[in-house]
Amino acid sequence: MSSNYYVYVYIDPRSYEEFYYGKGKGSRKDAHLSDVSDSAKAARIKDIQNEGERPIIRVIASGLTEHEALMVETTLIWKLGRTLDNIASGHFVSRFRKPNTYHKELAHFDFENGIYYVNVGEGESRNWDDCRKFGFLTAGGDNPSWRKQISSLVEGDVVAAYLKGRGYVGVGRVRHRAVPYSQFLYGGVPLGAHDLVQPNLSHDAADLETCEYIVSVDWRVTVPREEAKRISKKKGHYAPQRIRASLDDQPVTIAFVEEAFDVDLRSLADNG
Repeated sequence: MSSNYYVYVYIDPRSYEEFYYGKGKGSRKDAHLSDVSDSAKAARIKDIQNEGERPIIRVIASGLTEHEALMVETTLIWKLGRTLDNIASGHFVSRFRKPNTYHKELAHFDFENGIYYVNVGEGESRNWDDCRKFGFLTAGGDNPSWRKQISSLVEGDVVAAYLKGRGYVGVGRVRHRAVPYSQFLYGGVPLGAHDLVQPNLSHDAADLETCEYIVSVDWRVTVPREEAKRISKKKGHYAPQRIRASLDDQPVTIAFVEEAFDVDLRSLADNG
């Protein structure tokens, strides 16, 4: 494989500002000096030349394969893109995080979305009909572990909802991370303003240590409890006594849920 590529930069001699990155071989780095297009890069070079100056051209990295040169070029453009005259963002731009996103965690950069079993926990404060209708799953109470488990789900995670004693009842994708009951909105309206089958969901709403924490879910497919997809532990189906558990290492259960709900869980986690 040829390793005669390099990455170069154009610098404005009037301000020493870098304004263009490129990759090439041979005399490619000098070709822009005669560019007559209407690009911002060409206009800037012309302005420099009209003032009797010449852009400073420097090679940043050399002895590269074309693939390596493209990656270096894209990295530099990504880093200084807002101040450059490059029209294209670079060959590998889809593999870089979007600018101005350091303030939040992004899937496939800061974490990978997982596939999770989540226990609906139907009882005195929760009802599957409410979860299904208003797009959520919930956990809370006196045990901090329950709150932590539901709160660990992040945007884009795939959840397979399980109703104890019945089976799996739905598959969805986390829309927003869990928030205390009092902060959860459905259709822009507090959940408590809706007609809930189990209004006791609001218990201890003012106490952030014991209230319900609700995670918003975009349900892709659900069934009523009477049509739950029953599991068989003899066949290796997984349904632990926890609020949340990873299914990433449970291929038998993943296959069962995919067939039962006609969904591709891995594709849903990767692509939404």
